[in-house]
Amino acid sequence: MTERKMCKFYNLNVPDRRSGEGGQGGQVQNHGNNEEDERNSEEYAPPPVPPHEHKLEYSYWMWFSRRPPARELSASTTGYGQALRLVGRVGSVEQWWGLYTHLARPADLPPLSDLHLFKLGIKPMWEDPANVNGGKWVVRLRKAQTGRAWEDLCMAMLGEQFMVGAELCGVVLSVRFQEDHLAVWHRTASDTLAASRVRDALRRILQLPASVPIEYKAHGDCLRASASRSDNNDTDHTRS
Repeated sequence: MTERKMCKFYNLNVPDRRSGEGGQGGQVQNHGNNEEDERNSEEYAPPPVPPHEHKLEYSYWMWFSRRPPARELSASTTGYGQALRLVGRVGSVEQWWGLYTHLARPADLPPLSDLHLFKLGIKPMWEDPANVNGGKWVVRLRKAQTGRAWEDLCMAMLGEQFMVGAELCGVVLSVRFQEDHLAVWHRTASDTLAASRVRDALRRILQLPASVPIEYKAHGDCLRASASRSDNNDTDHTRS
């Protein structure tokens, strides 16, 4: 881990919460006894953090997904949830950089790829209970800007720079053909004050000029639009 990367976190004022909701990182209790329940329990469990590491306020997990181009889609296409692949879980600054340094950079990912950094226990799906009543802010960037912006956005989330606590759910990188998208998801679309704080923080963190538009999408609207497309096309593949 380089000094430059560590210093970025030392300046973030990350509290060392060892108990409570934040320290659990959204842990889901699982009382089943079969093999699938055991796998799920391990998946949702916060990663152990050695005493010498710098513990994050929340634990996180990283997901990867990629959907085929529209011409390759058919009625047999698997659902969005099945396309998600868990990359890793982190609970400390050191664990984050250990994961991040092994990830492909945005410029190396093929179009229609997505990376999702979410609080542990919240899956990057509109239907997740933490997301279903929420929304997201989306900014479109030129590809030359994406690498630095994605790194800054991830560190801002892990370092609690959005200043909205549990209201924040996750951040998403969407690699597309002409430009890339960055999105910030939060829990409550009806909370206009929280939504405004997330938007203003996003603009500040990425140092976006006022001329750069940031679009808001409520997950409920996305779900209804997706359901309508599925009824027409008999597929479940359109996500952004």
